[in-house]
Amino acid sequence: MGLWPWHPLLLSLCVAAVATILSLLLGVAGGVLLSRRRFVGRDLLDAILCLPLTLPPTVLGYYLLVALGRMSPLGRLWEALFGQPLSFTPAAAVVAAMVHGVPSILKASRAALEDVDPLLLRAAASLGASEPRRILTVALPVARRPILAAAMLAFARALGDFGVTLMIAGDIPGYTQTAALAIYDAVQAGRERQALGLIAALSLIALSILYITNRLSDRQVRTSTSDERPTREAAEHP
Repeated sequence: MGLWPWHPLLLSLCVAAVATILSLLLGVAGGVLLSRRRFVGRDLLDAILCLPLTLPPTVLGYYLLVALGRMSPLGRLWEALFGQPLSFTPAAAVVAAMVHGVPSILKASRAALEDVDPLLLRAAASLGASEPRRILTVALPVARRPILAAAMLAFARALGDFGVTLMIAGDIPGYTQTAALAIYDAVQAGRERQALGLIAALSLIALSILYITNRLSDRQVRTSTSDERPTREAAEHP
């Protein structure tokens, strides 16, 4: 029985969704740490965490194979817990998609949280709110649009990841073959109709995500401008 031709796209959507959720949790946590704490080596830690944004996919894939392979401590722990290796599984595809998702959301989260008006946080503190509560109820809601936009871009990038996924998850049809890998295989095999179908679907999804991201960015700019106007008017007319 032949494989369902849209299975790679469905797998890519599932992988990208799970990877984006996990990246959002880790990236926002990292952004909170780097924006709210001052400690020795903070900028170095930021550089290390965001290093995947600058490294080639083959280098990142090699690092993941070394860190998560069957002979590594993490790989042995995973196999002991779940009864199978992590590498060359759909879970490995999720990890590959998170490689760029976490640092991109971390960068956006840190920048957005550092732009939050300190007066809002001091006002919440004067009302007795603890720091975790100030972050959850004041800082994150104010910074939500840039963070959400970064998460959507991370989803789009995860949807089309190729190099890192190929190295750590492999290209196993019906199991770890994502849409980007299926397109490559289809082009190599001369199955242009299948390749064009997947290309059109990915392009439409990416275009939709970029449109929504632009709308969020425009709304953020309008909101910031409207918030700043009363302050400027008060300064000009004391």
